[in-house]
Amino acid sequence: MNGILYIVSTPIGNLEDITLRALKVLKEVDLIAAEDTRRTKGLLNHYEISKPLTSYFSHNEKEKGEYLLNKLKNGENIALVSDAGTPGISDPAYSLIKLALDNNIEVHPIPGPAGVITALSVSGLPTDKFIFEGFLPRKSGRRLKRLESFINEDRTIIIYESPYRILATLQEIKNILGNRSIVVAREMTKVYEEVIRGSVEEVMQKLRGRIIKGEITLIVGAHQKEP
Repeated sequence: MNGILYIVSTPIGNLEDITLRALKVLKEVDLIAAEDTRRTKGLLNHYEISKPLTSYFSHNEKEKGEYLLNKLKNGENIALVSDAGTPGISDPAYSLIKLALDNNIEVHPIPGPAGVITALSVSGLPTDKFIFEGFLPRKSGRRLKRLESFINEDRTIIIYESPYRILATLQEIKNILGNRSIVVAREMTKVYEEVIRGSVEEVMQKLRGRIIKGEITLIVGAHQKEP
């Protein structure tokens, strides 16, 4: 019989945010496929879990995907984990999941933390409707065109951004979308967790002159229609 591919969510910062079910699966599978084996090793060591690890990331996803598929076809159960959070959200997990499904392999979700939802939940912006953009294009032309597509967006917009580009991105948002309400969530669940709320101008003022570090989730308020 084929094995099972488990999509296991892991903490985005605080190691206590892992679920009991995730720990059980990590202890019982035959192999753990990790986006960053060093980071995952730290998590496993913390919970005294000893299991074989193999790397699976964007630059080896095709070759390693076939390797993992053969393992699954031979009856081995595999846990797929990302750097942090839920696999498949802005990482290469999608390719392996699709490959498994195309080959009639069972795929089971082991839910848990996700950076995008964690930040949204404390943002104070509407959560009934939202879109997740991931990272904006790096090239200026494509990035500006993408931002222009949000001018009339009536849902809360969630974007991942680098600390090195956050101020430039906020300036572009102000130029294109106006001085909207936004939230910059940084280092969520970690020691230096910070959530900055306000208009684009207010948040930029708070960030100017600072050394900005850590992973950032940027949440942008929806277009407000005139009454």
